[in-house]
Amino acid sequence: MAEERDVFPRARGRTLSAFREDDEGQWKAPFYFIQGADPQFGLMKAWAIGDCDNGGDEWGEEIKLTEQAVQAINQLNPKPKFFVLCGDLIHGMPGIKAVFSGHYHRNAGGSYKELEMVVSSAIGCQLGEDTHGLRVVIVTAEKIVHRYCSLNDLSSQGIEKELMDLIKQN
Repeated sequence: MAEERDVFPRARGRTLSAFREDDEGQWKAPFYFIQGADPQFGLMKAWAIGDCDNGGDEWGEEIKLTEQAVQAINQLNPKPKFFVLCGDLIHGMPGIKAVFSGHYHRNAGGSYKELEMVVSSAIGCQLGEDTHGLRVVIVTAEKIVHRYCSLNDLSSQGIEKELMDLIKQN
């Protein structure tokens, strides 16, 4: 029987399980990957009006280009080994109340003026005391509510009632 692969590949011992040693341990053939950079939503309008400190309130053109990039990658044959996105994701933040990120491998965050920074711990390797998990984020017209949930709790109990009630209000 074939070995089951993790739904979310995790790095262990400086090795990513998505690249299994039996498949990838020895050089077999050339491969390629795709690297994209700086979709930077909001910069095109800001640049066009000559005010990079403001004017980042329209993302339409960047969204179309990003969708075009995803469609182009999905149509490639053979498929790339992987895709990596580098650089700035956003430039302007129209109406943004919270920025969600990871990479710190523990939960953290803070606020500046009206903007909340939310750092979610890892699915994989933990560098703090947090459990392996995911953050559930509910967005309503009035607010953003989020909870970090362990994978075990999310698998066995689902999304907690308080959050589900927010979803059902619409």
